[in-house]
Amino acid sequence: MQKIFRTILGLWLCGLLIAARADTIPLADGTSLTGDIISFNDAGVIFRMSDNKYSDRIAWTKFSQDGLKQLANNPKISPLVEPFIEIPLSERPQKPEVQIKPVERLEVPPKQSFFGALFSSSVGIFALLLIYGANIYAGYEIAVVRARPKGLVMGVAAVLPIIGPIIFLSMPMQVEAVPAEDLVEADPASFAVPGQPAPTQEEIQITAVTPGSRPGAGQAAGQVFKRGQFTFNRRFIESKFAGYLSEVRSPADANTTLLVKTTSSQSVIERIVSIGTSEMQVEVALGEVRQAVTILFADIQEIQIKPKAE
Repeated sequence: MQKIFRTILGLWLCGLLIAARADTIPLADGTSLTGDIISFNDAGVIFRMSDNKYSDRIAWTKFSQDGLKQLANNPKISPLVEPFIEIPLSERPQKPEVQIKPVERLEVPPKQSFFGALFSSSVGIFALLLIYGANIYAGYEIAVVRARPKGLVMGVAAVLPIIGPIIFLSMPMQVEAVPAEDLVEADPASFAVPGQPAPTQEEIQITAVTPGSRPGAGQAAGQVFKRGQFTFNRRFIESKFAGYLSEVRSPADANTTLLVKTTSSQSVIERIVSIGTSEMQVEVALGEVRQAVTILFADIQEIQIKPKAE
């Protein structure tokens, strides 16, 4: 009987100890929950109630802030509870104050005219110098094209930029007038080339035209054509020496000799066989033998028409 009594007394004392040890946790809805924590994880916690029943898993968000702080006293539960505890504003760390540092800004240039802005910067001055130099060079080119004095045109371009070159460009080409005496004595086909010396009387031999003779043949005799004064090409040969293109020459052409001087030789031409764009095929007299020779226009230095010695 005593053993039964002691057993009942021991169970009663254990129940009192369990009830004294149980925690009362306030919930967010205003109620509270009393029991022992037997399981907890990230999803929540399970309590064993005083009547030896187990509660459902209660999420951490259902506890009040005081209940969460009470649960945080347990070192094992504290890492799971701390993310849900709200920190008062007074206990929150103050954010560092943002310091705005002054920055160096580019100065905006003052408003001014277009030409004033050009002269106020190094890039603008350099661009103006380039334009001025191109203006003077344009004066030089215009002087060459219009056959004007180079110094005069370039000087006017330097004093009146852009306007000066336009004035000379609008003017017609300056052609030197040939005196009347030269027109009578000189060959009608010869002309003065700008920048080249004109042929002298010693270089051009004039033969008198006798009555009944052909004027073209008489004028062709005793003529000298030099490189620089004439351009040797197909058109020049065909217009000046048409009599030498046929196998049978006229009596007037037969009394003349065609002499061609090149950079390497001098040839007496009997007949011009054919003419190309850059050369001509000719028959050269070597004693009593005739030989076909090719002469390049670029190699010709001088062409002479001389009367044959009687």
